[in-house]
Amino acid sequence: MPHPCTTEAGIKLRGADKVARVPIPVARQLRKPEWIRAAFRGSRSVRELTDALRANRLHTVCEEANCPNLGECFARGTATFMIMGAICTRRCPSCDVGHGRPRPLDPAEPKKLADTVRQMQMGYVVITSVNRDDLRDGGARHFAECIREVRAANPGIVVEVLTPDFRGRVEPALELLATEPPDVFNHNIETVPSRYRELRPGADYRHSLDLLARFKARHPGVATKSGLMLGVGETREEIEATLIDLRAHDVDRVTIGQYLQPSLHHLPVRRYVAPAEFDALRRIGEKLGFRHVASGPLVRSSYHADLQACGLVGARARWMRSDG
Repeated sequence: MPHPCTTEAGIKLRGADKVARVPIPVARQLRKPEWIRAAFRGSRSVRELTDALRANRLHTVCEEANCPNLGECFARGTATFMIMGAICTRRCPSCDVGHGRPRPLDPAEPKKLADTVRQMQMGYVVITSVNRDDLRDGGARHFAECIREVRAANPGIVVEVLTPDFRGRVEPALELLATEPPDVFNHNIETVPSRYRELRPGADYRHSLDLLARFKARHPGVATKSGLMLGVGETREEIEATLIDLRAHDVDRVTIGQYLQPSLHHLPVRRYVAPAEFDALRRIGEKLGFRHVASGPLVRSSYHADLQACGLVGARARWMRSDG
């Protein structure tokens, strides 16, 4: 059996193996507050959806990134599909997706994805991916093929994509996506500029802003979206400045959530942000002109994306807190 640090294709590094070359600061583990609650993952509907995904050899970011909302979303029959495999070419210390040398693309994946979406009777689908820096187009052609197949098999469906940054390949990537533009284009800014080197090695804040703006310039009628995670050492002033930057680059929708440490080997949580602060940031975002702001401890970029599109998720999150 090959050593986990080899570069053999298909070997997935997780936890300590993934972040072995990334300096992780030593910090006291903070106790999770009572407002960090997630739905039970062991329900029958969760198992049924998981079985369907395995049968079609598909991946979800919900599982691969250890999302706290997996139980709730799977129970609703929704999932964020992660295309191009489950091995990322980058090793961000805040993310639980495995790192390594990916296998070649599966040419049958777009059709399998479309068939699964049809079986699930979805009206709104989110498609994301790992970073594929090994591909000349960053995977943009595969994104377009997946969108095309999903629409062909599911007339009237709304397709949201959550893309990587297509580092060094933005122009060809945008040209390929223009052949089959999504209904919502999402690319996460993730954090404030001062935290980029620690959280997103290999990425660039200005590059991500530019990607969002350039897509919007090509497709002014398509909603653009981005997301931030808090609790990694940013200041309130930095958060507000990042929201201003996103609006200045024509981003229509924004999600703001709490960073949660996937394991003891990953970047530690520096602060748990109180629900009242998330509410305040939502109001600030609305004043800045975002068409929709989803802000709360367990909000994730694609969490209830269909409700986000209708402007309902913020109201639902506030109702759940008052009801609980």
